[in-house]
Amino acid sequence: MIALIAHDQQKPLLLQFVREHRELFAAHDLVATGSTGRLLADELELDIERVAHGPAGGDLIIGGRVAEGKILAVFFFRDPLTAQPHEPDVSALMRVCDVHSIPLATNSATALAVVEWLKLNAAGRSQQAE
Repeated sequence: MIALIAHDQQKPLLLQFVREHRELFAAHDLVATGSTGRLLADELELDIERVAHGPAGGDLIIGGRVAEGKILAVFFFRDPLTAQPHEPDVSALMRVCDVHSIPLATNSATALAVVEWLKLNAAGRSQQAE
């Protein structure tokens, strides 16, 4: 399962990124915080499990799933300059991802690296199945 979160100002960037890599994201189970998930589902017609909005603890729900071993990668497009007080903080999610060695992309450059890692990971699983 891949997790998707974005601060308000970064939602268009995440939407564009997922659009550009739609085939990869469509091949995975997806979970997202409330409004991010709604945006991605509405705009890209992806099947996305939506948890609570960020301010209501959606990022914590995703963090719990990371701890349970249910998340393969997290894409949290955060706004480092103008994040609003109601938006989720990446610190706790970063900590749990680090503890469990789960890749966490916080911008489009690291997201691209994680996409490439996911492709390699999928290729490795395909070769093991043969």
